[in-house]
Amino acid sequence: MKKVRWGVIGAGGIADRRTIPGMMLADNAELVSVMEVNQELAEKIRAKYQARRAYDSVDALLADPEIDAVYIATPVIFHKEQMKKAIAAKKHILIEKPAALSIEDGRQLDSLCKSAGVKAAAGLMMRFNSYHQKFKELIQSGKLGQIVSCRGQLTCWFPDMENNWRQSFATAGGGALMDMGVHCIDLIQYITGSKAKKVAALADTKTFRYEVEDSGSVLFQLENGANCYVDANFNVPDNAAECRLEFYGTKGSILASGTISQVDGGNVRVTLSDDSLEYNAQQNRNDSGSVELEVSFTNIYQQEIERFSGSILNDTPVEVPLADAIQVQAVVEAAYRSAKGGKWIEL
Repeated sequence: MKKVRWGVIGAGGIADRRTIPGMMLADNAELVSVMEVNQELAEKIRAKYQARRAYDSVDALLADPEIDAVYIATPVIFHKEQMKKAIAAKKHILIEKPAALSIEDGRQLDSLCKSAGVKAAAGLMMRFNSYHQKFKELIQSGKLGQIVSCRGQLTCWFPDMENNWRQSFATAGGGALMDMGVHCIDLIQYITGSKAKKVAALADTKTFRYEVEDSGSVLFQLENGANCYVDANFNVPDNAAECRLEFYGTKGSILASGTISQVDGGNVRVTLSDDSLEYNAQQNRNDSGSVELEVSFTNIYQQEIERFSGSILNDTPVEVPLADAIQVQAVVEAAYRSAKGGKWIEL
C-alpha cells in the first residue's frame, strides 16, 4: 500500500503523547523524520518510534527528500515562519491550532498553500470522535428536528508556570478560549453544519497570574438560528468537569459527557420525541424516547492522519481544511473583542 512519508516538526509534547502514536497505527502513513531544537531529545524520540532520522532544525528536516508531508506541533508563535518554509519546500501540512497568531496571517498562509498546490489540514482532531461523527449524521438527517440550542465545555487545571508559552498573548494568541474553546466551537459548527454569525463573550483571568484568560464564556448564534454557549477554563481541576457537549432540537436532544477528549469514547444519551405533541401543562418527563447509539471506537489521531494522508494520496478534498481553523479562530477573536467592549460582534 502506498504511504505518505511524514516528518514531525516539534516532536515533543502533544506529538509524542498522541499524534505520533496515532501515526504509527495509520495504514497509509510512515514516520520518516522527527525534529526538536534539542538534538538529544530528537534522537530519543526517533529511537522510540524507530524513525529514520532526527534533526535539530526545521530547514534540515524540510530538505529531507523522503518527506511528503509535515506535522507542525510547535508553539503558535513559530507557525507562520515554519509553514512558509514547508510551503516553499512543497510539503503538505498538518498544523496544530491556531494556525497563526492572527486570522490575517492564517488567511495569508491558506492562500499560499492553495497557490503552491500544498494541501493543508488543521489539528481539530476531535471531529473524529466516533460519537461526534454519529451526532453529525443524526442532526444532518433531521432526526433532532430544528436545532435550537447547543452547548460545549472543555476545561483543565493549568496553573502558573514560568516561561510557559501558552500563558502569554505574544506566544499563544490567547488563553483558555484559544486553546480549548476552539474545539467546542468547531464541534458545534461541524456537527450542526452551521457557522456562527454573531458573538458575545466574557474572558477573565480569575485564578492565576498569567496574562491570558483562565476563564472564558462565549454566547453565539448560528446562521441556522440556534443559540450556543461554550465555556473554557484553565482553572477547573481535570476530574471536576464533565466536558459536556449538548444539542437540543424540536424532536429531541443529544447529551454527551467526556466525548470532548483526546481519547475516543464518552457517555451519551440521545432522546428522540415528536414535534407534533400537544402542550403538556404537567411538564412530565421520562426517558421513553432514549436511543442507543452504536459506534466502534478508534484512535482519533490515527483517523486524523489516515484521512489527511488519504487526501494527499488520492488528491481529494481535505476533511479538516485549514480554512475551518481560521474561521473558528475568527470567532474567538470576535469573542475577545466582545469581552473588551461589552457588546455583540457581528461576523
